[in-house]
Amino acid sequence: MSTADSTIEGSTSGRDTAAPDARAPLAIIVGGGFGGMAAALRVRAKGYRVVLLERLEALGGRAQVFERDGFRHDAGPTVITAPFLFDELFELFGKSRRDYVEFVPLAPWYRFYFQDGDTFDYGGSVEDTLTEIRRISQKDADGYLRLVEHSRKLCDVGFIELADQPFHNPAVMFKQIPRLVKLKSYRTVWQLVSSYLEHPKLRQAFSIQPLLVGGNPFDTTSVYGLIHYLERKWGVFFAMGGTGALVAAIERLMREVGIEIRTGTTVGGIVVENGRATGVRLANGHIIPADVVVSNADPMHLYGSMVPNKAQSVGARVKRKSRLSMGLYVLYFGTRRQFPGVAHHTIWLGPRYRELLHEVFKGKSLSKDFSLYVHRPTATDPSFAPPGCDSFYVLCPVPNLDAPIDWTVEGPKLRDRIVKELDRTMLPGVAESITSDFYMTPADFKDRYLSVAGAGFSIAPYFTQSAWFRFHNKGEGIDRLYLVGAGTHPGAGLPGVVMSAKVIEKLVPAAAEIAAGRA
Repeated sequence: MSTADSTIEGSTSGRDTAAPDARAPLAIIVGGGFGGMAAALRVRAKGYRVVLLERLEALGGRAQVFERDGFRHDAGPTVITAPFLFDELFELFGKSRRDYVEFVPLAPWYRFYFQDGDTFDYGGSVEDTLTEIRRISQKDADGYLRLVEHSRKLCDVGFIELADQPFHNPAVMFKQIPRLVKLKSYRTVWQLVSSYLEHPKLRQAFSIQPLLVGGNPFDTTSVYGLIHYLERKWGVFFAMGGTGALVAAIERLMREVGIEIRTGTTVGGIVVENGRATGVRLANGHIIPADVVVSNADPMHLYGSMVPNKAQSVGARVKRKSRLSMGLYVLYFGTRRQFPGVAHHTIWLGPRYRELLHEVFKGKSLSKDFSLYVHRPTATDPSFAPPGCDSFYVLCPVPNLDAPIDWTVEGPKLRDRIVKELDRTMLPGVAESITSDFYMTPADFKDRYLSVAGAGFSIAPYFTQSAWFRFHNKGEGIDRLYLVGAGTHPGAGLPGVVMSAKVIEKLVPAAAEIAAGRA
């Protein structure tokens, strides 16, 4: 195959400092989110020349950075769990992540705010957590320890052993069924938590984790209960400078190892010849030949709009009908004063729980109430705002675009409702000090990120949409096409997305094997 054509549209900011072998096979990475960047590095380490194409003007996918009037906002992920996954990317090339970006531990990891004004700080040592639990419900302390032990068993199987294993072969899935049944993975996360904890506040606090990866705790398989132990084992961190600083660190590494990055470049389709991906077609019609193609696009969009229908397997066409995750409404703003008593992360729980989540995931209109994820990065990193000010990001789960909500009308209304409730509760005085505010709706997610129906996390993590049932990391019906990202195995969230690149590392042939096949 030829090298990437010099007429590719888009910009190449900066120069590579380590040129790859011009004779090496070419891998094209479609999309520069965390999955695409991690895949680019892992494929580069296998000896390929790598060209990464990103339709936005900056890398990071949903982890963009917004700047307004001196306030900085991470647009996407805000916490780092399983930091070793990022360390590994640098170690592939004999480098240390610590020389590129600093991770600092958070304390607490999260603060839960309840409508009666009570709070629950989660994080730190086991004893710290037990102290908080006993303050709310003395009898639930032992239950929490048993929950963590069950979570450890789930994590050992679902994350440590299986998350980086390919699941395109159904035999791999069926082999795990006895172990998953033994761990009662047929239960939901809510059922799992409720079997160990009795107090309603604690049940809410310890069952919200599926929402962080796009799932309803009342429907999501209890396998995702592994998140408790994942956080406990490796901690919860913040990248100084924000998630954008982590993106910049990975971009710097990619350039140093000779990965070509082209932003402002939209891939319109995958070229398939005789059942094999042979390149990509840009939105302007230009074709770039390649030996291997890795897609970091939403697989619902990939198979729905980028891959010829006749080239797909029946399984891929069936999965295009998968149930999607909820949508997200994200409000960004600065304040002209500081709120020093507010934690870095607060989960503000509304008056209803089960009923609200049902409306978010299955409703056709906006609920009368909401729950919120409030990010105050200035609690850890003052550089996010001018002196004496704070920066905020408030995420509100909402229905995706399958619900006929007119966001041009409801967007500003929801903004005002959120500000009013925060002013009434955990941020008194915020309404009069707010400045430089703006928001994103599911419609923005659809337009900006090509997310089908504006879903915040691609397909939802139900049992029947996990592992072998999820979009495969190996192209379905198409050779030398590989998938990474939230909609593929192992799933959404930074650990899952970055781990998906480890999966394809096992699937992509060695560069020498491809080169030998040309001879």
